[in-house]
Amino acid sequence: MNARTLASLAIAALVALAAPAGFAQFAPAPDATEVAASRLPKEARDTLALIKKGGPFPYARDGAVFGNREGRLPKQKRGHYREYTVKTPGERTRGARRIVASRTGEYWYTDDHYATFRRIRQ
Repeated sequence: MNARTLASLAIAALVALAAPAGFAQFAPAPDATEVAASRLPKEARDTLALIKKGGPFPYARDGAVFGNREGRLPKQKRGHYREYTVKTPGERTRGARRIVASRTGEYWYTDDHYATFRRIRQ
């Protein structure tokens, strides 16, 4: 190992040690990008079952096209994704929780109104 490589490793170690907790992560934890269906909140599992059954859906906007404007899901043509509300106990409005379904049978869960998504593993 040459001096340049050793120096780079030393700097990376110092940055990781000096950074605030959680800041020095270079790769997301495995469960940060995926979630098992069984680990979803009960309301999300109920919504997922309704989606697979084809309804009926409790919210008028359920099944609306999800535009993916922020590009957080894989890029697809408009109409590829549909969004469904996940009931939030105690919330009077639709709340922030959603499941987005693709035409190819993939599902994503967000609990922060589309800021982040986790792909649902069946």
